[in-house]
Amino acid sequence: MHPVYVDGIGVLGPGIESWQEAVCLLKGEHTYLPGKTILSPPESLPPAERRRASRGVMAALQVGYAACAMADVLPAEPASVFASSGGDGDICNAICSALAAGDHLISPTQFHNSVHNAISGYWGIATGAMAPSSVVSAYDGSFAAGLLEAVSLLVSLRTPVLLVASDQDYPFPLSTVRPVPDIFAVALLLTITPHPGKSLAQIQIAGDLPFAELPGQAMSDVLLDDLSRAIPAARCLPLLQAIARRDTGNIVLEYLPSQYLLLEVAPCR
Repeated sequence: MHPVYVDGIGVLGPGIESWQEAVCLLKGEHTYLPGKTILSPPESLPPAERRRASRGVMAALQVGYAACAMADVLPAEPASVFASSGGDGDICNAICSALAAGDHLISPTQFHNSVHNAISGYWGIATGAMAPSSVVSAYDGSFAAGLLEAVSLLVSLRTPVLLVASDQDYPFPLSTVRPVPDIFAVALLLTITPHPGKSLAQIQIAGDLPFAELPGQAMSDVLLDDLSRAIPAARCLPLLQAIARRDTGNIVLEYLPSQYLLLEVAPCR
């Protein structure tokens, strides 16, 4: 498949507030200390939408804006792909609780925020984006599925594509069967051609073996490895580590059961 280039990255998670901070952690320059994910209010949303925005929406907007800013791209310009393993856990729990209690009159606000493309809608409201947008979900393989969709869209449209993958924790009792501990979100601004002095890395989906039957990539730091396995969107961390360290080689990402996505990664500058 055609190589693509990473011009901007945004990342947010437990103990990680930015790509700049993540680089130091992924390169081993600082010790990773897990902590609660810190969210910033989505000031770009109108007041009514800002009040209704879930924590997952806030995280997705935060990393999306960060990736666009690093790439020096207006947020309204790129096409977009949003990936999530399961959508909004808080709203899902609220609706399920109401149904279990016998109240079948679900809040219209909760209902329209429960659909899987809600984050894409909020991104459009916040940025005024009119470019094509896709939403994908593949459970624990959602980051890999989102990357495949983003690369396909990029090669087809030949215009920048913003990939945002995000997941959030579930409240009790859903947490007993889906124990996601916290929020994690990542955004990659992808382009079809490199930009000297701007592009961070080249990524190519291996043409001969795109779904390799190989073990998923482990992180060198045990705590970061635990994070990558605990939150589906954090499956991106081996790729981010290769970019941060300017490594050249193959990265194996978890995809579908017993299948893994094989990437070839190289630095650009």
